[in-house]
Amino acid sequence: MNIIECKNLTKEYYSGENIIKAVDDVTLSFEQGEFCAVTGPSGSGKSTLLHVLSSLENPTSGSVLYEGKELFSYNDNQLSILRRRRFGFVFQAYNLVQELTGYENILLPVMLDKKKADEEYIKNVIEILGIEDRLSHLPSALSGGQKQRIAIARALANKPSVLFADEPTGNLDGKSGREVLSLLRYVGKQFGITLILVTHDLNVAEQAERILTLDDGKVVKDTKNGVI
Repeated sequence: MNIIECKNLTKEYYSGENIIKAVDDVTLSFEQGEFCAVTGPSGSGKSTLLHVLSSLENPTSGSVLYEGKELFSYNDNQLSILRRRRFGFVFQAYNLVQELTGYENILLPVMLDKKKADEEYIKNVIEILGIEDRLSHLPSALSGGQKQRIAIARALANKPSVLFADEPTGNLDGKSGREVLSLLRYVGKQFGITLILVTHDLNVAEQAERILTLDDGKVVKDTKNGVI
């Protein structure tokens, strides 16, 4: 079953008098539970595609459907709620709140949603990620790998159906990067989450079940469907 799809998706930017098509007429679908890596050279449109698929940016034209419903038919408040409840985000820069402990950072999406945390589920996530002894630490006392594990736990706190990851290993050393990638793969399978991961690192991309290669805003290769 397709959880998220886009049709004829285009995102344009103006650079002086020139129009740059960061995403150029892309049509894709993603199944529930699949792990897809999006790769390509710098400036190929990888992050822009991720941002539009996740509703962080509006498209210039085309559509994005989540569970069959057009994302951009929602108003801003509805989109914010949808992102908080159904989407998880992991970024290269971690984006942790410096004044909050690791545990408080993990619970932040649940608190913002004014919901009661599923403590058993959160405990399970924390154990899988191996961060039980880092929950009382502020981000300044954590290593890069530990920060990213906290960020992953935060992204999972509201039980998302889709996890969007933008260069999640980009700030990590090789060992930490491999560990974080392995954990992302594992939690995706464990909880049936669709994982869409942007990376410029082919070694990272090759860990995915499916690889999309972008160039100049177009999908030039899709290992699920062959060359476009």
